[in-house]
Amino acid sequence: QVQLVESGGGLVQPGGSLRLSCVASGSISSFNSAGWYRQAPGKPRELVASITRGSNTNYADSVKGRFTISRDNARITVYLQMNSLKPEDTAAYYCYTRLLALTYWGQGTQVTVSS
Repeated sequence: QVQLVESGGGLVQPGGSLRLSCVASGSISSFNSAGWYRQAPGKPRELVASITRGSNTNYADSVKGRFTISRDNARITVYLQMNSLKPEDTAAYYCYTRLLALTYWGQGTQVTVSS
């Protein structure tokens, strides 16, 4: 089993920044592919950013140039640096990783962008 725990969410004003962290534990020694989804009330879950084992990254068009995904293999942690936040970024953010054809999810962390 693999457990993922996110942290770093909160309330921030428009234009502000947050950094989300996702730490893995359990039957995992390093991430393969991993990333972040988000889900706002009444909307489907959408992929925000992903990173491969080789650190290739992919971003949703809505966050390109503002968000940066990175990984720390030694800490088995994936980060999402979010800058220039907008009210439309408000959502619950979930990290995931894929391992041996299974997808594991964290419990989510809430990000609210409001003045």
